[in-house]
Amino acid sequence: MRKTSADLEKMRRAGRVVAETLKIMRDTVRAGMTTKELDEVAEAEIRKRDAIPSFLGYRGFTGTLCTSLNHEIVHGIPGEKVIAEGDIIKIDCGAIVEGFHGDAAISLSIGDVDPVALKLMETTERSLWAGIDEARPGNRVGDIAHAVQTVAEGAGFSVVREYVGHGIGRSLHEDPPIPNHGQPGKGLKLAEGLVIAIEPMVNVGGFETKLLADNWTVVTADGSLSAHFEHTVAVTADGPEVLTALDGARP
Repeated sequence: MRKTSADLEKMRRAGRVVAETLKIMRDTVRAGMTTKELDEVAEAEIRKRDAIPSFLGYRGFTGTLCTSLNHEIVHGIPGEKVIAEGDIIKIDCGAIVEGFHGDAAISLSIGDVDPVALKLMETTERSLWAGIDEARPGNRVGDIAHAVQTVAEGAGFSVVREYVGHGIGRSLHEDPPIPNHGQPGKGLKLAEGLVIAIEPMVNVGGFETKLLADNWTVVTADGSLSAHFEHTVAVTADGPEVLTALDGARP
């Protein structure tokens, strides 16, 4: 669904809240704290900005953030799990301003981590920006998907296929789905005013996934490390506008 200029202004504000909250998460997360403690900080920061956490209560979800450690890909539930030295953590955050959502995710290393983990995170973030570069009027969803896949697989990793990005606006998840693998020139044609969440999920091992018994947490089927980055992006006549990036956020 295309967004009006008034809609986009609200989404810019929601995106700014998400970006600022994720910056605070970078500065806050440390070994020894629980994912619930991190979640409590995030909720306070979002509400301090007169916004509402997107995820809290969504289909029964109990956190403000999704906090996913190591082989957990997405949708980890904040709780009593202790963040440890050498972990990588994926932090997914959403906020609502005047009825419109912003949604973004980052992957962070805790202290010294394996060089493969660092390469994985760097590659996943590059694949995100490669996908963002294709979010232009006249391009197609497959152009985004192919760009993400090319960067990730070119580095020797795999892209998750079962879970995808999405349209976003008054609802957290709208059409169209934005996969992370596909063929260029295929799929829905992108039009000015479309807003989408592009979110590569990239694994060291295979792309297969498994859903845990909590019915939320998604892990790699082979137990390998996974990374996740995401931005909310508006398709504009001037090219992609990243609504959830602070100034200078592009690597």
